[in-house]
This record gives sequence, structure tokens and C-alpha cells, in this order.
Amino acid sequence: MARAQFQKGQKVWVECVGAWAHIEKVQPVWAKGFDEPVRVTYDVGLGREFQAAELTLPADDEAPDMSGWRLLRARNKWQSAEDTPHHPYPGTYPVVVTDTADWGGWRVPGAEYDRDPHRIEFQARLITAAPRLMALAERLMDSVAESPDDAPPESLALAREARAIFKSVTQVTVAPVEMSAASAAPGPVARVAA
Repeated sequence: MARAQFQKGQKVWVECVGAWAHIEKVQPVWAKGFDEPVRVTYDVGLGREFQAAELTLPADDEAPDMSGWRLLRARNKWQSAEDTPHHPYPGTYPVVVTDTADWGGWRVPGAEYDRDPHRIEFQARLITAAPRLMALAERLMDSVAESPDDAPPESLALAREARAIFKSVTQVTVAPVEMSAASAAPGPVARVAA
């Protein structure tokens, strides 16, 4: 027997197409002698019916701990400080560490750093500042949400844009089977990267 795992109007990720869509119709297939449908398909307006296994839901995901992201300098094993006087910090390259230990995070190959060291240094500083920028965007959204009628139009527009950017960073898809199992059991939700 089959049960509907989605409902009309629900937003879903269609994996085989690689696009978000909304459920337009839930289409159960009934057979004589059964109390429940034998199969359920979904029309999402993409030209054919999809089964539940082809669709995933957006999931509310707990934000990872981003405190402690920091910029370290690693010694360049391939080039000495004398070979690279045009670098901002000759003989080293930036490493953004996102873990409590001094590893795990972001780094670039030496050849890419050598090609444009100022650009890479800027990227490293930007990545390191990303958690603080996200917190600032959250504060802006919360501030406007508290009194949207009193907020200036510019603040409303900035909050909307911040929400869209924030959503694109934090939204994760989860398969419907995992979603129903996760809602029944306490603990973290299993995630599937989009």
C-alpha cells in the first residue's frame, strides 16, 4: 500500500531535473479490493508524473557552529620568501581554519595563490568574516521582523535580500523517508546535500 508523502502546494526538489517545483496534484492509483492506493504519483508541472523517491523536501537545518573561524598562515613549501617578494606575506599563504583543531577548512593550491595573491588574501579574509556577516544579516532580519510597519522601505528591502541570501546558504534538502523517520525519533535530522 502507498501513502502520500507530499501534499498539494508543497515545495519539493526534483532531483532528476535539478529544479525546485511545487506539487500541483497528488495522484493516487486505486485498485479494486484495496482500502488504500497501490501507488501515489505527483504532478509538479514538469510534463510527467514523479514518484516520491524522485522528490525531496527542503529541511530546516541547525546552523553549524561557526565561531572560531580564523585565518592562519602556512609556510609555502615550494617557494621561499626570496622567490616571492610580490606576495603580501612572502613565503606563506592563507589557510582559513573552520574547525577547533588547526585543520579543516579552506586553502588554495600554491600555483593559484602565486597567480593572484591579493585576490586569494581577500577571499580568505571574506570567508573568515562570513560567520559575523551572517549574524549581522540575522540581526537585520530580526530587527525588521519585530516592527515591519515602522521599518524604512530601504531596511525592508535589505532584510528581504538578506533573507533570500541566508536561505540559499542554509536550505538543505532531505528525502521524505528520512524526514518522516526523523520527525518520529528525537535527535538530529539526517541530511542529503543538494
